[in-house]
Amino acid sequence: MAAPPGWRERTPVLAYGSNACPSKITWLREHLGLAGPVVVLKVRCAGLAAVWAAGLRKRDGQRPATLAAMPGVEEHAVWFATPDQLAVLDVCEGRGNRYDLARLTGADIRLEDGTRLDGVHAYVGNSDIRFPLLVDGRPVRVSDVGQARAAALTGVPAPGHGVPCEVLAPTRTFS
Repeated sequence: MAAPPGWRERTPVLAYGSNACPSKITWLREHLGLAGPVVVLKVRCAGLAAVWAAGLRKRDGQRPATLAAMPGVEEHAVWFATPDQLAVLDVCEGRGNRYDLARLTGADIRLEDGTRLDGVHAYVGNSDIRFPLLVDGRPVRVSDVGQARAAALTGVPAPGHGVPCEVLAPTRTFS
């Protein structure tokens, strides 16, 4: 499938972990006022992986996903967000506190028809608790260990996410 009409007026944001789950859109509408049509397309990402973060979420004790630079290819999604939708995602992700919004600079992200997407953004960890969890020195891919087992993993935070990117300054800080 080719990029959707009007996509250049939207910000492409890599969706991984819970942000790739359709029920998250409903939650964002009900709890954070997300409005308008949500345009999401499946993509193949080379050099990036959704991995388990070092810390647990305070509200439910679950381990969130985070992004790491890793070899291989994974399927994810790209959300073509309007400015208002991006503001909702910023609140949800705790931009400036838990995650940073960054423009990916070294990833190969392609639509199903092979079209390469440039200028894709992603939320990347900005603190120890949102950096990848290292178990035996390696990040643990979300695709290898389900959420039910992820909370019980033990290890240490990676020194950073390692994702080639340009972190964008937040317009305000979210908690």
